[in-house]
Amino acid sequence: MSAKAAPFAVLTDIAKRSRSLAEGLPAQQEAVELWNGIGFELAGERYVAPMGEVVEILHLPRYTHIPGVRSFMMGAANVRGRLLPMIDLSQFLELPRQARASRNRRVLIVEHGDVFSGLVVDGVSGMQYFAVENEVDNPAHLPERVKPFLQGGYRRNEEIWNVFSTFRLVEDEQFLDVAQW
Repeated sequence: MSAKAAPFAVLTDIAKRSRSLAEGLPAQQEAVELWNGIGFELAGERYVAPMGEVVEILHLPRYTHIPGVRSFMMGAANVRGRLLPMIDLSQFLELPRQARASRNRRVLIVEHGDVFSGLVVDGVSGMQYFAVENEVDNPAHLPERVKPFLQGGYRRNEEIWNVFSTFRLVEDEQFLDVAQW
């Protein structure tokens, strides 16, 4: 064997021994398809808004009351130079007010078409992920006033998270009609 072939033979031998001692790859597991959204709470119920429908989440900012508007319209806030109408979502949907402290309340900012609005909710639980296979139809126990804005839901750990479409909400005529005449 020549001096030049010896290093190549050594490397070939190392490669053969490595392959013979190597463990096989783990069995490939089937990937679970996930759906995600922003979790929030209203009147003790868990909801989730589709990820692309909420552009930002804020603590309740200072806002100014506006005379001559319906009671669900809390007022308007200046958010980075933009006028943000603040809507009390529980009051709009005629749901009972939670006794939770106002420090837990958050604002989901929705921007859809020409509508830029802040939906005040009882609390936000952040991003939520659900296996697509756990999708359920609209639950029957929710108030009728909420049902037009639902797109089914997801079951996780024996809990149902209702998918709430903020886009359906901001397209609703009653939502857009805030004047109290």
